[in-house]
This record gives sequence, structure tokens and C-alpha cells, in this order.
Amino acid sequence: MARVELRHVWKIYNGNVEAVKDTTWKCEDGEFFSILGPSGCGKSSSLRMIAGLEHITRGEILFDGQVINSLPPAERNVAMVFENWALYTNLSVYENIAFPLRVRKMPEDVIDKKVKEAAAFLSLESILHSGVKRLSGGEMQRVSIGRAIVRNPSVLIMDEPISHLDAALRSKMRDELKTQVEKLGVTTLYITHDQVEAMAMADRIAIMNLGEIQQIGTPLEIYYKPRNDFVAGFIGEPPMNFALCEIKKEGGEWNIKSPSFNFVLNEKMKSLFNGYTGNPKLKIGVRPEDVQVSLDPSVNAFPLEVDFVEPQGDRTIISLKLQGSDLFFAEILGNFRPGINQTVYVMFDQRHINFFDPESGINIFFKEKRNVTGD
Repeated sequence: MARVELRHVWKIYNGNVEAVKDTTWKCEDGEFFSILGPSGCGKSSSLRMIAGLEHITRGEILFDGQVINSLPPAERNVAMVFENWALYTNLSVYENIAFPLRVRKMPEDVIDKKVKEAAAFLSLESILHSGVKRLSGGEMQRVSIGRAIVRNPSVLIMDEPISHLDAALRSKMRDELKTQVEKLGVTTLYITHDQVEAMAMADRIAIMNLGEIQQIGTPLEIYYKPRNDFVAGFIGEPPMNFALCEIKKEGGEWNIKSPSFNFVLNEKMKSLFNGYTGNPKLKIGVRPEDVQVSLDPSVNAFPLEVDFVEPQGDRTIISLKLQGSDLFFAEILGNFRPGINQTVYVMFDQRHINFFDPESGINIFFKEKRNVTGD
């Protein structure tokens, strides 16, 4: 196992394409650390530099405090699982999994034991002696994962490892992968664009966009305390609602006003704004599950018209019309079904609302944590 650290790392292609920009973070020994972001954000380039498959333009990469910039890939004891499985088509499933062990010239009985353990975990026992050409995509991906974990690497890098699997198997593999990684105790760096995977599996998540780290934190920190509006909008399905608003202090109360809504902040939120001297024009962010909808008016609720109702079994997604063409989404549990164009009364759960600077996108009450950023 190893502690992995990046210090002010850059990756620039062709002299001017900045794929990774001044990145600094630390993954602790044995931690399951996910890099999450949209396609082209720099997450794959980051992990390829860690594995030694890409040269570093500037900065340092360290394993257990030792700079490994000049170490070739073979000397880093890093195992990788790619989105494309890259199996040896002339070998059986057994021999594909055994290949890295044979390269290390391990005893045959040790190889057999390790291969069968990996096969049992990945439900590959029935096809161990089959050729890989006849396997399904999901089976091929599981073989590639087995080949990586069988060698007990210091660092395990997974680049979209289960994206080719069907939904049911992907859900099963999330749980199994997390269990197996915990059992191995191996430091794991996991790349994905799928927020469900990152939130369900990772100890901590680094959100990337346009080559830069936007925030590092636990899944709950990322979800409830987003550093900026990109993180807030990227995490969550349906995504966080945003609307421009203005905060005004009137008669000892803090009021949030927009053309579509007007409400008073509760005591806890008031305490955050007491002494606030920043821009009164803000962007409010509210997650759909924190939008409360009723057919009856109440104190601090405001009327909105229903645009669409989407039943989803045990929950319902309700689209609410704001001024102009904007919509707010509410996620309601149970069988509440208002009619299209019906007026309903809306309140926000103020425990989880966020306010962002409309120009920078920064959460105005976000507090950086040194142990979260890796500084």
C-alpha cells in the first residue's frame, strides 16, 4: 500500500493544451479516492501520470513521501483497470488472471490459489477455462478486474472499470468492488463520470472540471456543502435548483426575494447573514428533495404553478414554473399528485439551502478544510 500525493502537477499537451492545471491533493494509505468529473476534465490524464504512462509537465508525484516522477511504470507497483479491458485473446480466463503472477514467477500452487480466489469473488468460476473471445462484455470486464487485484498492488487505479456493464450488474459490482478493495486494504484511485459510483464507493471524492480540482471531500461534504455552483449542479439527480435572488434586511428579518418567491430566513440562517456585507444579489441553490410542496397556503410559503408531474414509483418529480422560462424541481415522496397548471404552495428546507456569488460561483459560506483539500 502507499500514500499518493500530487503537488502542483500540470499536464500540458502540444505546448498549449492544459489538461491538468496546478493540481494538489493527497490520497491516504488504504483510502478509496475517486476523481469525478465530466469527459475531458483531466481525470484520466491525472491517473496516467500517477501510473507513469504520461510524463509530468510540471510538479511532483509522491508515493509515501518519495518523489517518483522518474520511476518507470514497472517500478511503481501500480495495477490498472481500464474502460477497455485489454485482455489476451489467445489465453483462457484463468491464464489472463494468472498472467501478472507468472511474470513474477510465483509458485504454481500460489498462482492457482490466488486466481481461484479472484474468480470466486468475481463469479467467474464456471468460465475459468474458457477462451475470452466468447465472453460477454461484462465478463471481459470482470476478468480485467481480476487480473489487476490478483497481484496485490500498492496502488490500484481504476479508469471507468464498470461502465460497460448493464445496470443490474453495475449495481452489484459497485458493492463487490468496494468490499474487495476494503478486504485487500489497497490504496485505490477510481476515475468515473458517474456520480452514483463515486458517492456510493469512495471515502473521499475530488471533483474536477476543465483540468482543475473544484472540491475534495467526503460524499456528504460534497453533497451538502458544495464549494461552488459547478459542484452543486454536478452532484445530485435531479440536479440542484438555482435562481437569482436578493437578500434584504427589513425590520430585523432577512428576506430572500426574487420575481418568483419571497420568504424569511429562519434563526439559523439569520445567524449566518448577521454581519454579512457582501453583494446582496446572490444565486440560491436548493436541492429538489428540499423543496416542500403543499396544496394549502402557510406562513413563509409562496405560490408557484405546476408545469409537469413525473411519477417515479415511490417518489414524484414536480416541475414548478418560475418567472420567465426557468423551472424548479421538487422531489416528493409518496403519492402526492397535483394537477398540471395547478397553483401549489412551496417552502424550502432551510437546513440545506446554499447561496453562491453569481459571478464567481463560490458558495459564500463555504469553509475550506485543510484535511479535505490535502494541503
